[in-house]
Amino acid sequence: MSLSSVCRRAAAVTAGALALTVGLALPALAHVSINPGTAEQGGFTKVAFRVPNERDNASTEKVEVAFPTDHPLPFVSVKPVPGWDVKVVTGKLPKPVTTEYGEITEAVTKVTWSGGKIGPGQFQEFEVSMGMLPKDTDELAFPTTQSYTGGEVVKWADEPKADGSEADHPVPTLKLTPSTGGDEHGAAAASPSAPATVTAHESEAAKPAAQASSSDGTARLLGGAGLLIGIVGVVVGVLGLRRGRAS
Repeated sequence: MSLSSVCRRAAAVTAGALALTVGLALPALAHVSINPGTAEQGGFTKVAFRVPNERDNASTEKVEVAFPTDHPLPFVSVKPVPGWDVKVVTGKLPKPVTTEYGEITEAVTKVTWSGGKIGPGQFQEFEVSMGMLPKDTDELAFPTTQSYTGGEVVKWADEPKADGSEADHPVPTLKLTPSTGGDEHGAAAASPSAPATVTAHESEAAKPAAQASSSDGTARLLGGAGLLIGIVGVVVGVLGLRRGRAS
């Protein structure tokens, strides 16, 4: 078998494997999802609803995300998306929900983005900051409705199948994990606008490191100067020796 034949076969096998891999990955990538998919109970988080366009002959023009009413979120804010209008709907809950923060009778029930376009082969992320996340459940579901320019409407609201396999249109779900013991009110970690803080202990701990860095820099500077003076001395000595021999 010639070398060219071997190369052609290898290329064909590689292309086939790549096509199979991409084909298997596409269905999962095409789903509306929440990123990141996990957050800690009792705190704040910032997530992005990632919406891909699944059609090659239409664009996504509206996205509606329903927020849970059985585990309402008292604080919800959205990040503006260029080219898109956003509407946050707050309404009365079907029944008041008692939490450790008090009784909640109203909360955000839906957020809608419209006016923009997600073209074929594209996706868009819609960011939301929210909290306080409940402590009495391990997940929150956000049923999402995706509307296309051709009039098609796709509802992402299916629960996992009985056999544990993924549904055709799985509902975007945020998994909640037990708190690691950090500041449960610390939106600083979730909100990009929250100022960073440094405790007195951290500030004092940083001083020796800064002082050590300064001392090390001074020592290097003095060492370099000494080395330069030594080189100059050697050069002067050599020149003097040559002059002595010449005389």
